[in-house]
Amino acid sequence: MSQAKGIREVGYFDWPGGGQVTVDRNVAYLAHVDSPHGTTTVDVSDPKHPRLMEMIEMPEGTHSHKVRVANDLMVTNREVNPFPIVSSPDVVVGGDASYRLTAPADFRGGLAIYDVSTPGRPKHISNWETGGTGMAGVHRFDFDGRYAYISPTVDGYLGNIVMILDLIDPAHPQEVGRWWMPGQWTAGGEKSTWKGTAHRCHHPLRFGNRLYASYWHGGFVILDIEDMSKPRLISQFDTSPPFAHPTHTVMPVPFKVEGRDIMIVADEDAQKLHPAPPAFVWIFDISCETRPMPFASFQLDCFDGSPQPKYTGCHQPCEKIMGTEIPVAWFAQGLRVMDISKPHAPTEAAFYLPDVPPGSQRVQSNDVTVDDSGLIYLYDRIRGLHILERV
Repeated sequence: MSQAKGIREVGYFDWPGGGQVTVDRNVAYLAHVDSPHGTTTVDVSDPKHPRLMEMIEMPEGTHSHKVRVANDLMVTNREVNPFPIVSSPDVVVGGDASYRLTAPADFRGGLAIYDVSTPGRPKHISNWETGGTGMAGVHRFDFDGRYAYISPTVDGYLGNIVMILDLIDPAHPQEVGRWWMPGQWTAGGEKSTWKGTAHRCHHPLRFGNRLYASYWHGGFVILDIEDMSKPRLISQFDTSPPFAHPTHTVMPVPFKVEGRDIMIVADEDAQKLHPAPPAFVWIFDISCETRPMPFASFQLDCFDGSPQPKYTGCHQPCEKIMGTEIPVAWFAQGLRVMDISKPHAPTEAAFYLPDVPPGSQRVQSNDVTVDDSGLIYLYDRIRGLHILERV
């Protein structure tokens, strides 16, 4: 049975799970991890009774597990699927799968761009294609209605980099600028100091004239994009090593808390450097942004400090910060609402642990967002969208 404190379920949509949920004008856009499911639109005007609208499919071995909607445009990523086939009931979630479908030879990763001037009814406009090998395509991205801030693989570079695209003409996106960590530009003769693609852009988020970009086992960077054609490094910070987990999401709080400019940094409970307790959330002081300072952290008290399987701990905080209570998708522990009103000592204000979905051995809460009314949308990696409210 589901467990909860301070959270009530309003509605549930039983559908294959995935990587990201976005809500715009009473439509939930669901981005899926596994093909053939690509992007699903769901009418949530009556949140007690979500209703399927349309679904876009993806080829075998690929996915479009991220989606953003703004200014009547829907943007999805297109990527060779780097994950195991997690929806199969004979695969242990969080384990190492022994197989993975192969993408078609003619598949080109990048972005797909759609007209959603009629909400929930996507009309394809164009694909923007990138290059690179390995996890070919775009992994995650931000989109403000004109510019897309993306993490593509690019020919001549080791791992995903930072790129800015202008979608003012969505049929013909144009690159504006790019940034990479020194050592990634192999075609330019650069040599990395890390193993493989351990240092790669996971995804950038824009706030004002800054990009806050997580860089996996390379930590994070803060970039000045006053001149978008030439992003400029302001600061960089890495926690792994010594900590085991990669940096997943970096986002500043858009208001001061106790007089401080603070930033939320979420590690992902995946691809550990060594056996370790589950991943958690860091709190950084960025009042001096050239010297980010970690001064607090948030971890669940149900863990005793012993190593746990992957996909047990922290994954993704809600990227729409509405106040000092921040919902966080916490993989096997469901939704956790983190209260940062006392940033030196964050606490858990509420939680919701759903039932284990069909086809899974445990809950895998992967993403969370909120709509303008304050409803919370919790999306499982394997199956199901929970529509919740704070009580």
